[in-house]
Amino acid sequence: MEHPLQAWRDTLDELGVIGLVREQVQTADAVPSAPSQPNPAPSSAARSGVARPVPAPAAQPPKAYVPPSDAQGCPPVEVVAAAATLPELQAAIQGCLACPLGPGRLKFVFGEGNPRARLMFVGEGPGRDEDLQGRPFVGKAGELLDKMIGAIGLRREDVYIANVVKCRPPDNRTPAPEEARACLGYLRRQIELIGPSVIVTLGATPLRELVGISEGITRIRGQWKRVSAGGRDIPVMPTFHPAYVLRQYTQDVRRAVWEDLKAAKEWADKAGAPEA
Repeated sequence: MEHPLQAWRDTLDELGVIGLVREQVQTADAVPSAPSQPNPAPSSAARSGVARPVPAPAAQPPKAYVPPSDAQGCPPVEVVAAAATLPELQAAIQGCLACPLGPGRLKFVFGEGNPRARLMFVGEGPGRDEDLQGRPFVGKAGELLDKMIGAIGLRREDVYIANVVKCRPPDNRTPAPEEARACLGYLRRQIELIGPSVIVTLGATPLRELVGISEGITRIRGQWKRVSAGGRDIPVMPTFHPAYVLRQYTQDVRRAVWEDLKAAKEWADKAGAPEA
């Protein structure tokens, strides 16, 4: 009896299909049997029944962020310095992509408040709520900040509120030093245009990046510092960030913040309105 594979080859030849089957099909009788080999001894892994672990591929280092070179994506220093008003400054920098935070933001959080405020508050960076609304301090920490401002006899619209960075860090983490420095020129220009009598820094990040002090906020809060902006020295009062106050809502922490804000308000009242 003809082998089925040979019959299939003959059928292809009759149909004119050439080249699909090139080798002579061997019948089972013609196929030489492989020499018998002794069964190899099972490996230790096989004997134990435990599979050998497959090594994980080596992790690739993250690619370094490369900022764009255009004036909109990375505003030049001279463009920032040329902004004569807060709206001009905002228009010049709101497309900034100078650090990795820019591409991931929903909204650029410039800052808000009285453009001639005697008292200015500087936080560290936007959170989820701020990223959604494009306004600083609008979440739970913002609600507490409003109450803190009200406790010293002022309203939110009487002061100016900004952050060191204008875009939300992922997972609301603390801004990295390189992210803060990418935004620091914008904050300094804001301070120059507003001309506040006193700045209150909220938390460790603005104290470190704006004033240049890396010591813990617990040790430094309540002690007057200074920052140079617009050709003059501005008094700075470091205090706790409202988010920290929410986490450590003790009488001692609340009293400390109250004393810090009261001192800042008294200094601002004594200094009077900024020169026009």
